[in-house]
Order: sequence, then C-alpha cells, then structure tokens
Amino acid sequence: MKWTDSLRIAEDLADKFPDIDPKTIRFTDLMEWVMALDGFEQGPEHCGEKILEAIQLAWIEEAE
Repeated sequence: MKWTDSLRIAEDLADKFPDIDPKTIRFTDLMEWVMALDGFEQGPEHCGEKILEAIQLAWIEEAE
C-alpha cells in the first residue's frame, strides 16, 4: 500500500480506529497512523498535505 491508495488507507483507518472522528485528526497523527498500517510501504518523504487531505476526506466519507 502506498500514499496514493487513499481509499484503501481510509478503510483500514476506519477499521483500526472506529472511535476516532476523522474530522478532528491532526495531519501529524494521521501520517504516523498511516505509516503504521500493516502493508504500508512508503516513508514520509512521499507524503504531502494534499495526500493527507485526500486520505482524511476518504475516511470522513467512510465514517458516514
């Protein structure tokens, strides 16, 4: 899994953190949580604010 797999990442985060409201998460926490997911293969150098926004939006949609 890579940073560009925002939908799959969002699904995994929703499963792993069901009690977290994705609207309130800080990007620093989001980045750490993504990199800690099983099967995630990239480091922070491949991530940017737009990628984190896409993951957050996908997670919000997944949670609703």
